[in-house]
Amino acid sequence: MKDLLTHRAQRLLGADHRLLFCGIAAGMWAFGGVRGRRAAVRGVTSLALASATVNALGKHTVGQSRPAKGAAPLLRRLPRQPLTGPYPSGPSASAAAFAAGAALESPGWGATVAPVAASLAYAEARGGMRGPRDVLVGAALGVGAAYAVRGMVPTRAQLPPPARPRVDAPALPEGEGLVVVVNPSSGAQPQLADPVRQLRTALPRAEVVLYEEEAGALPKVLEEAAREAARRGGVLGVCGGDGTVNAAVAPALRFKVPLMVLPGGTFNHFAADLGVDTVADACAAVAEGSAVRADVGRIKPLAGIGPAGRTHAEPSYFLNTFSLGSYPDLVRSREHWSPKIGGPPATLLGVVQILRTGRPLRAVVNGRRRSIWLLFAGNGAYRSVGIAPVRRHDLADGLLDVRIAHGGRFARSRLLAAALAGQLTRTRVYAAARPQRLLISGLPEGTQMAFDGEVADAPTALLIDKLPEALTVYRPMVD
Repeated sequence: MKDLLTHRAQRLLGADHRLLFCGIAAGMWAFGGVRGRRAAVRGVTSLALASATVNALGKHTVGQSRPAKGAAPLLRRLPRQPLTGPYPSGPSASAAAFAAGAALESPGWGATVAPVAASLAYAEARGGMRGPRDVLVGAALGVGAAYAVRGMVPTRAQLPPPARPRVDAPALPEGEGLVVVVNPSSGAQPQLADPVRQLRTALPRAEVVLYEEEAGALPKVLEEAAREAARRGGVLGVCGGDGTVNAAVAPALRFKVPLMVLPGGTFNHFAADLGVDTVADACAAVAEGSAVRADVGRIKPLAGIGPAGRTHAEPSYFLNTFSLGSYPDLVRSREHWSPKIGGPPATLLGVVQILRTGRPLRAVVNGRRRSIWLLFAGNGAYRSVGIAPVRRHDLADGLLDVRIAHGGRFARSRLLAAALAGQLTRTRVYAAARPQRLLISGLPEGTQMAFDGEVADAPTALLIDKLPEALTVYRPMVD
């Protein structure tokens, strides 16, 4: 019986083992909630790095033949004998990388996936085409790949919750005066019936508005909801992704009402930084009156560049990030492909397209002409050990987190190599600063900008600054 079970696992290894873990990742993405999606992305990214390392480096630099085909009993032999060398084991590296990556993001999901990874590694060793050393070294490389990914993109568990100034806000134990707009089309959520039910159970006197396109543009619906919340002396609530939350900022500021944010999108970056991971978290915060101040990033179009510039249009706002260059192209590509192939594969495809076809953008940044691949401005200083911003120190620090990837000869290759080596701050193609304002001009017509995951046409000149502690937002109490 033991040999029969091992044989079945080996047949699974005979197929493309990466497909198995991609299938597991898809299940985690669909049913695992916010933590499951983050664990799935980290697991797949770790697997990709491990597979690339083993296949591109290990198997072509370590010359070793496999054990003889007849070394293992017939029942335990693999259905298809691999053509590459056995050292180190690619399937074991991929399995260990996925399990370790998932565990670093979510120990619960890691414990769920670990038995599958261990079974496949054991079955591979029993197949007779690799020895125990090959499997162990492959698994070690896989775990190392997961930690390398964490070095570039730290997990949220590595970083303590940011400190923020608390503020008095209405406590609504039953939701009286709360008007919540729910956007069912946000992110990758298949449906929002459960969040709506949770809202009506936890805060039965709240008014829930289920947004439909027939009702008009989302900003208009949020404007009416904010006006009604202000009339009642209550709170504006919004359930959706970061783009939906962004649309609620201007009405909340205009009518001076506190904002309740419920995670209902794919990544929910702002809600996660608040510590609001679930609808229950947001409902508890409103019931208790637990709220904090948050800065609001502002994008002011400029008609002319003088001592202060002159605005000619209404400003836009961002709670998370603003960017120029490659990132708007990535967002556009992701939005095009994600309905067809899913979010993570669409993001990966967008990155590949940018690396192949992207061109640097020329602009004047704070008076200096630059060639840039990417300009990033975060609403608040991010905690980041590597190339990707992860979490903020404080949502009300008054600072912009500005990062620029410069263009130039082999700039993309140099940037990637520096990031992988942990030397990003020492390369000349990367610059970082934390100013309070950023002046950008000389943008070509047709340039696009991205803010909070949304893409829009950029003016030829603009000012990025902050509205300090302008927004009152509910968040759960923390010790």
